[in-house]
Amino acid sequence: MIEALLAFVFGLLIGSFLNVCIYRWPRDLSVVKPRSHCPACQKTIAWYDNVPLVSYAVLGGQCRQCGARISLRYPVVELATGLLFFYFVLTLGATLAALQMCVFTAMLVALVFTDLEELILPDELTLGGLLAGLAFAVFVPLRDPYSQTLLWLLGVTLPEGWARSLAGAAVGALLPALFLWGGGWLYLKLRHREGLGLGDVKLVAMVGAFLGLGGALLTMIAGSIAGSILGYAYIKATGKDPATYELPFGTFLGCAALLAALLNR
Repeated sequence: MIEALLAFVFGLLIGSFLNVCIYRWPRDLSVVKPRSHCPACQKTIAWYDNVPLVSYAVLGGQCRQCGARISLRYPVVELATGLLFFYFVLTLGATLAALQMCVFTAMLVALVFTDLEELILPDELTLGGLLAGLAFAVFVPLRDPYSQTLLWLLGVTLPEGWARSLAGAAVGALLPALFLWGGGWLYLKLRHREGLGLGDVKLVAMVGAFLGLGGALLTMIAGSIAGSILGYAYIKATGKDPATYELPFGTFLGCAALLAALLNR
């Protein structure tokens, strides 16, 4: 339990950094310099006003200098990341497998909100996450029967170990991404407008690298269903034009991937 509580605190700190990434990466800004500042008045935020969760509550969700409202996204991202870290360390222990899932879900949290706010899925997270997932597969065995069955059908048999795990992660990343890209390409040819961004394809590839073929397929199915139902409901409720409204599909995929990660353990 002590390790899980420490993971929660560490997750809050990582969540605070993710908020910086969510705001700056879509704007092509450095996440290192300058120091955190208020977007409204540009005043540098003091360290005591940058304590995860606590500062937001103390300040009442407002900038100390100019009184501008601070987005609720900041404490939500911090709390979500902290709870995810707590859960995986509690269930998996202080292990490399727990670290793998903490890294994976932290990136998903950031992707959910960057797409929701800016309709962008930064390569730093998607492609970086893809590489991280493949690297973790070398050290943390990927137990995905779907990938292994497909490899067996293709005549590829590998002994238990890092090579088999890495091959499963590669299959999990490649096939769902190709399938999703193909669906987007077909939509473009039939409707003559883009219906799917490459960021969504990269996101699915990242999920497959971490969770394998089964996790990536679950993400695509659950994300598509949620996007269709909730997206349609939002469009109807707000009176937006369904022909032109850009649905943040990556947000739905990211939430579905979080669900898949929780079910995976």
